[in-house]
Amino acid sequence: MHRAATTIAFSLALAGILGPAPAPLHAQPATDNRVVAGLEGGDRAEMQTMQIPSHGASMNALVYVAAGVGPHPAVVLLHGLPGYERNLDLAQDMRRAGWDVLYFDYRGSWGTPGDFSFSHGIEDAAAALAYLRQPGVAGKLRLDPGRIVLIGHSMGGFMAVEAAAGDPAIKAFATISAVDLGGRMQSLRATQGEHEAIARAGAALAGAGMAPLAGCTPDGLARELLQHAAGWSFQARVDALKNRSVLVVTSDDGFAPEDNAFADALRKAGDARVSTTHLPTDHAYSDQRLELSKTVLAWLAGLPNHVDSTGSVAPPRGR
Repeated sequence: MHRAATTIAFSLALAGILGPAPAPLHAQPATDNRVVAGLEGGDRAEMQTMQIPSHGASMNALVYVAAGVGPHPAVVLLHGLPGYERNLDLAQDMRRAGWDVLYFDYRGSWGTPGDFSFSHGIEDAAAALAYLRQPGVAGKLRLDPGRIVLIGHSMGGFMAVEAAAGDPAIKAFATISAVDLGGRMQSLRATQGEHEAIARAGAALAGAGMAPLAGCTPDGLARELLQHAAGWSFQARVDALKNRSVLVVTSDDGFAPEDNAFADALRKAGDARVSTTHLPTDHAYSDQRLELSKTVLAWLAGLPNHVDSTGSVAPPRGR
């Protein structure tokens, strides 16, 4: 497994699409947050599993439901390609802080039926939001459908940008080492030409751990990126996102320049609610998991109408 992961990351670094190789993983123990005592059975923290409909398929999903009667704000946690790092430690910490957290697998990934593609992933994120906003679902999960935040890691950061740009009701989103797929493909095409851009992107994707993905080929995904490169660049989404609360987290994986350029473009467009944090670690944040969690939790706590883990409304914190 370690050898395969190293090969995958090296291939991606060569192609310049998904960034440099992560360092070997070194786990750190998690620490528990404040525990809410004395809750009745119906108010306890719990996990619920479900299948979310998306364009004829049913996506495998779960929700970490926060303790308390709610309604709780919610996070949709978007994983990368193919999604070996699920960031479920962050999900547990966010639940302890009073947030419901939805995790799902895109169509054609990790056993969810259907075909994987970047276009389908964008549709799947929108389908997940529509699912949470159904009154019956929101009631069962004790969540407030008007307070949903998107958080995405790696390719999931790309999905968060696309989903937020297409949904004005999303008032806040966060990216963690987001991959600007459109922007990177534009750059590759400009420097290498279309044929070489497809070849290099396809080779990178072939080494990116395609086994958990169904109904796609590396060449097909590369051609999809080339077709949508201009519209899928982060810079193309600045105008649609310049009125949102945004957290941009970067590491030493090579994505920081483009992610910071995105944050700077949002600020230049008039967005005064953009926060950036850099952590000295690899793409998986292997030795900075607790710091990553603290960063995300502090940002969430500063958003308007935050609900803490007792179910009480907490005033927003200054930044």
